[in-house]
Amino acid sequence: MSPKYVYFFGNGSAEGKADMKHLLGGKGANLAEMTNLGIPVPPGYTITTEVCDAYYKKNKQYPEGLAEEVEQNLFRLEKLMGEKLGDPNNPLLVSVRSGAAASMPGMMDTVLNLGLTPDAVHGLIKKTGNERFVWDAYRRFITMFGDVVMGVERHYFEEILDKYKKKARVKNDTELTTDQLKKIVEEFKAIYKKETRENFPSDPKVQLRKAIDDVFASWNNPRAVKYRQLYEIKCLN
Repeated sequence: MSPKYVYFFGNGSAEGKADMKHLLGGKGANLAEMTNLGIPVPPGYTITTEVCDAYYKKNKQYPEGLAEEVEQNLFRLEKLMGEKLGDPNNPLLVSVRSGAAASMPGMMDTVLNLGLTPDAVHGLIKKTGNERFVWDAYRRFITMFGDVVMGVERHYFEEILDKYKKKARVKNDTELTTDQLKKIVEEFKAIYKKETRENFPSDPKVQLRKAIDDVFASWNNPRAVKYRQLYEIKCLN
């Protein structure tokens, strides 16, 4: 029997429970337990710590079958939510969060609002009726994805934002108009392409894959390594 790498939670039931933190991480185990208790937790799925262990033991290669399990659980999430990642009419947005058996707050990476694409932007505008809010969320997502996932230095995005605020003679991001935010998004994408030598991904599944890659890689980022050293947390690998 093939090992299980992904555990789902949502709609009042979960495949995990509180005493599985060594497999699901503290966050994953607690989300599962809260779901089982009937607490209204947004649904999702957890990739096990065993995958992280295998990832590093196999020279940063995922175990066979993981991609299929992720795809199956994404479909399950979409069905439960009644939304679809990247859909032009009813888009699903997700977060990719890190976790470990031992608490390591803020040491590993997190990506929010994943799933925003040109198609999803228009779908979210239809759903919310708030065009400015959606374009602001998109520019924030590009900044976070570029910085956290792809290593684009954040100051590049901040300089563009400051330029537009100075030109508009405003002090706060909230004072920028929808049209200005649209132009900022285009400039953010241009900086992203310049620094990464690739276009900002318009396929939400590519975004998801890259974000998952980044979270696993962040296990060994300098701050996480230093934290484990300070608190004598044993590394899986």
